[in-house]
Amino acid sequence: MTTVSLRHARVRYGPLEALHGITLAAPGPGLTVLLGRNGSGRSTALRALAGTVPLSDGTVVWDGTDITRVPAYERARRGLCLVPERQAVFGSLTVRENLALAARDHAPALDAYPQLRPLLERRAGTLSGGEQRMLALSRAVLARAGVVLVDEPAQGMSPSVAARTYELLGALDACVVVAEQRLPPALRDRSAIVYELRRGTVVFAGQAGELSG
Repeated sequence: MTTVSLRHARVRYGPLEALHGITLAAPGPGLTVLLGRNGSGRSTALRALAGTVPLSDGTVVWDGTDITRVPAYERARRGLCLVPERQAVFGSLTVRENLALAARDHAPALDAYPQLRPLLERRAGTLSGGEQRMLALSRAVLARAGVVLVDEPAQGMSPSVAARTYELLGALDACVVVAEQRLPPALRDRSAIVYELRRGTVVFAGQAGELSG
């Protein structure tokens, strides 16, 4: 059992406060979804968990240990993987080279997304948005991380590939936290914890079924 959490977390961007003392917990293995429109704070919450933005107050806790002051690269070494919404792949490298950075054997990535197989020698920067998301998520699958944080995982994907993506994320032996604008159809009948954010505060916390109902 793995849990990452924010406790009374505040994040400021200059004079503006993006998170107003929010508290949330994401247990794993399992899925936690942060919902909210642009500007709600969902992406900032992911970055705060990853350590790519500092807290102005509050704490980040991983399995009972306060990691608020642990830098992002050290969190990554300990098994945390962040897949940001943008610039999630190395555009100048080929698909094969991107996968090789995550693991020598990239067969599991191609099993997860067979669409990448004919693209192995293409530079990642030339791929479509949906193809780049597949590549970024494939690298997360190969990393075998204990905590996987993904901002808009299905962006640019067809409905069938998006559903497949959530099957993959749900099957990971990891604490998986995703940020979405709306609850994905693939999660309406799955067990998932949902936090809805609005203007930097949590306005709903519960199961996905409660929200969709």
